[in-house]
Amino acid sequence: MTTPATHEDAGAPASSPLPPVHRAPLGRGFRTLWSAAVFSNLADGVGRTAVPLIAITLSSDPLVISVLSALAFVPWLIFGLPAGLIVDRLDRRCVMALANVIRGSVALWLAILGASGSLSPWALFVGTLVFGLGETLFDNATNAVIPGVVERDQLDRANGWIQAAQVTVDSFIATPISGILFAASLALPLWIGSAGYLVPVVLALLLPLPAARPLRTPADPDDAARPAAQRSGAREALSYLWHHRYLRTMVVFTSFTGSALAFAQAVIVLFFVDALAVPAAAIGFVTAGLGVGALCGSLLAPRLVARWGRGPVMFAAILSGGVAMLLTGIAPSVWTAILAFATAACAVSIWNVPWGSLRQQIIPPDMFGRVLGITRTLTWGLFPIATILGGLVARIDLRLPFLIGGAATAIVALLGMRLLIAGTRQAGAEIA
Repeated sequence: MTTPATHEDAGAPASSPLPPVHRAPLGRGFRTLWSAAVFSNLADGVGRTAVPLIAITLSSDPLVISVLSALAFVPWLIFGLPAGLIVDRLDRRCVMALANVIRGSVALWLAILGASGSLSPWALFVGTLVFGLGETLFDNATNAVIPGVVERDQLDRANGWIQAAQVTVDSFIATPISGILFAASLALPLWIGSAGYLVPVVLALLLPLPAARPLRTPADPDDAARPAAQRSGAREALSYLWHHRYLRTMVVFTSFTGSALAFAQAVIVLFFVDALAVPAAAIGFVTAGLGVGALCGSLLAPRLVARWGRGPVMFAAILSGGVAMLLTGIAPSVWTAILAFATAACAVSIWNVPWGSLRQQIIPPDMFGRVLGITRTLTWGLFPIATILGGLVARIDLRLPFLIGGAATAIVALLGMRLLIAGTRQAGAEIA
């Protein structure tokens, strides 16, 4: 589940201090991976803010804006599984580098169109789709690399640091800079973004050997004798996911809650610009305020998980995220809307850390890319539909998607409480 800017002993007194998190160094390999993520997110953030701002200058129709948001998730529907196959079969370092080359090329193409005055909504649609193909590769490979560069008991902390880097760069550096660059020139953020992908390409290739491919640990002697093509195919991953009751149920749960959150924030930029009268050039500073919540969630998540466990933390996070999204829709002013949405961002950031860690812990390393690809195809693949529906509802009232999506998320969280708390523990997906 993507963070909003879309989403995984309790009887102690509330005033009890959180126990110290194990601080063993995460290692040189993780530092290189983290640096690659930082620079990649820097380029991402600049373009991610510029594209909807450019779109608003070309059209004020909420449906057009929501279609642009929806297209960002379409690649997961059509390319999620192929991306997983690529990640499991090829050197993951090269996959990360290739993904950034694709995204940098798209940003450069849009920048040329913008500078020549030829940019149109259709060009933004195509660029968003191709950019998304690169994102499926990079995101899948990054998640698959983490277990290869840190120990199992460091997964939550490593995921927390990766997400904290993403939020910090996107919200506090890239997004405000993009808003300022956009005010100076429509195409300038795209030029800067395209150049920014060069550094993560180099850093990805400098990752250590354990990041290249998964270590195979056969479950039985016959497993090792199977042809490599069979062991790296989609059927094995599909069978694994289907027969894993906990993961299968969690995919259904996250599909619904993630879609509800995508529905809620389908026209988030238009909501702040039109409904709350925020100047387009200042939208980057507004989202920087929202980033405070997401950053706090990323940094708090490992400590909360260490104290209460993954299941209880995920339940509390998704419930509070839905309530906060609902409150965003009824916020009377821009400041209360920012506060409510920042709370939702914090909650979803907290969810993302244990949800990512438990999958890295229980899914076999050699099929992680494929299982993650299937999971995100089934979950994020629904986001385009939810986002377009949110855009249609926003034609009635820009606040309405927040009310519907937030309420639906909170209700489903209550219905899924047993799955998240007891189910996570019974599946062996709690802290390693």
